[in-house]
Amino acid sequence: MGWSSTAAGTAGTGTAGAVGYDGETLQPVGSQLLWGDPDPLWAVGDWRPDEVRVVHADPEHRIAVLGICGATDEELRRGLFTARGGAVRHLTTWSGSYTAVVQAGRRITVCGDLAGARPVFHTPWEGGTAYATAALPLADLIEANLDFTHLAALLAAPDVPAALRDTTPYDGVRRVPPGHALVLRAGAREITGYEPVASLAVAAPPADPDHAVDAVRDALVEAVRTRLAAPRHVPDLDPGPVPGMGPAERRAARGMPVPGVGADLSGGPASGTLALLAAGLPGRPGTLLGHRTGAGERLLAVTFNDLAVPGREAELERAAALAAGPRLHHVVVTGGQETLPYADLDGPLTDEPGPCLVQAARHRARLAAGSADHFTGHGARQVLDAHPARLADLLVDRRRRHLVRPVAALARADGSVFVTARVYGAARRLARTPYRAGLEELAERLMRRRFDEPQGAADASLAALSWAGPGPAARWLTGEALAEVSVLLQAEADRSGTGVQRPGDYRARAALARHAADLRVLEQAAEVRSQRLHAPFLDNQVVRACRGLPEALRVRPGARAAVLRTVLEGAGVTGLPAGWGAPSHASTVATARAGLRAAADPLLDLFATPLLADAGLVEARVVRAALRGGAAGEPLPLDGLADLVSLELWLRRLLARRGTCWTGTPSRSRAVPSGIRPRRGALAPGA
Repeated sequence: MGWSSTAAGTAGTGTAGAVGYDGETLQPVGSQLLWGDPDPLWAVGDWRPDEVRVVHADPEHRIAVLGICGATDEELRRGLFTARGGAVRHLTTWSGSYTAVVQAGRRITVCGDLAGARPVFHTPWEGGTAYATAALPLADLIEANLDFTHLAALLAAPDVPAALRDTTPYDGVRRVPPGHALVLRAGAREITGYEPVASLAVAAPPADPDHAVDAVRDALVEAVRTRLAAPRHVPDLDPGPVPGMGPAERRAARGMPVPGVGADLSGGPASGTLALLAAGLPGRPGTLLGHRTGAGERLLAVTFNDLAVPGREAELERAAALAAGPRLHHVVVTGGQETLPYADLDGPLTDEPGPCLVQAARHRARLAAGSADHFTGHGARQVLDAHPARLADLLVDRRRRHLVRPVAALARADGSVFVTARVYGAARRLARTPYRAGLEELAERLMRRRFDEPQGAADASLAALSWAGPGPAARWLTGEALAEVSVLLQAEADRSGTGVQRPGDYRARAALARHAADLRVLEQAAEVRSQRLHAPFLDNQVVRACRGLPEALRVRPGARAAVLRTVLEGAGVTGLPAGWGAPSHASTVATARAGLRAAADPLLDLFATPLLADAGLVEARVVRAALRGGAAGEPLPLDGLADLVSLELWLRRLLARRGTCWTGTPSRSRAVPSGIRPRRGALAPGA
């Protein structure tokens, strides 16, 4: 977090600084000052020493990098010199996951990432602009009210950027879109894009598949190596004597991770790929106490076994086979009724709401068994798979023959010979539909309450063959809330003109941004003390490499598993077990329904007098009826119920909160220590 004498801003996972304000000092809670006046910058929260670096060229030219960054200090210094002329993109090309803040004279540049996992927020403040990597500190700074239009859009159309725009749940606090940077200069604010966007006007030549997959392999290996090479400082390695327990057991008893490196081994081929890469690279992949080998130290591989929902035997067998190597130590975490969705409705206040709040306890049980640095495969589906709307992009490029395989696979899954014609017709309509018309169609659907629930893979793909679609919770919103979002979409359509983006590329970027935002909420909701979650698939260099994959390769059935298998073979990892990469047959629907049944009474109590109803977004009786129906097995969109419950939980936690993220003025210093846990990030009042 940071600011200057004319503006305020923040960057990183949590930064903040001290600044003169009406004769008093305004400072974020739990902050360390990275640089001072006239444009201070702070880091907020429990940053490790290697995660915060500041390089100076002179007193007026400096760069701060917060997070895991593979650049050396000399490379940062060269990047600072290049940024003096206003160049931005090179600041986002280093390996790792980080936020870069550059001060060149009175110009400050804060770079967001391509996925949106490390966002940047800003708000007008004291004649300038305050910026941060979290929205809540800025909301505290300006004492913002809730933006209920944003909350309505979050339920009605969560995957539609035109509905969410650049707003946040806090009125007046804005978000820098993924692939953009915030530039502050002389009191002026500018949002500038640094990444090219695929256009209908100019079709890029088809990329070579082999070279594209090699680029993905190199990017992933470098992303994993950067994290393994970073020095790891885990405080409180031995939390104190407990009779009959060793250091590892004492840490586990206190909810603290084991020092070292670990990875998920359940959840699909992406997490398994990261585990095998991390274990196979030379060096020190892990520090699992008491399990050393001559080649290095073993990586802790964690598999979650859900005892409440059977049917995962094949996945567990594959995980055990993968972990049979000498450099991995396999741990199976068993979960029962206590780890079902909705089982634990208590939790910390997150920066923003997200549907994962209903599963936070489930994820926390898995992560608590992991290491201090833990790899996850989140984001692989969004960056590697083909969104169904990419079929329209193939038609735009007149590559119809590449539709044969994916359409045939959908026909086999649906068991209907009519699927081929329906999917091809929908793809052709989307290819011929302007962006503006797509927004207008969604606005009309919301106004007329037209919601069709997909019944299978083919129906889901057909529903996704559009510029925009309603969210799963939209059917339970009030008419007033839907009308408000509909008017908003119509206004955005009028401003957008015809648009030249490719529909498949547009939908894929939107899906990635939504997933990255949800993962950020999950990290905060399921946070384990002293643990860092690493999602290399969301790193800039990996996202760029994956975007270089040809669409014809993406749309093939099983493309993600094939790409990851090739990545592992190129890295020297062979001998994968039979069935590796096959879609998991563990039913998330069955798990969600079991959680609804088990938590039916607490959920009905939650919506006895819901805050969402007070805001005019839902009617309490309608949501209660939906919860009863979902628990009874009615064919309802369970993802929509998770959205409603999560947002209600978030609102209650927010309104029950006491204190503020700031100290230094009488109004802000009241009850600061109570209920406030500083989130890692950067914060600064800007330039």
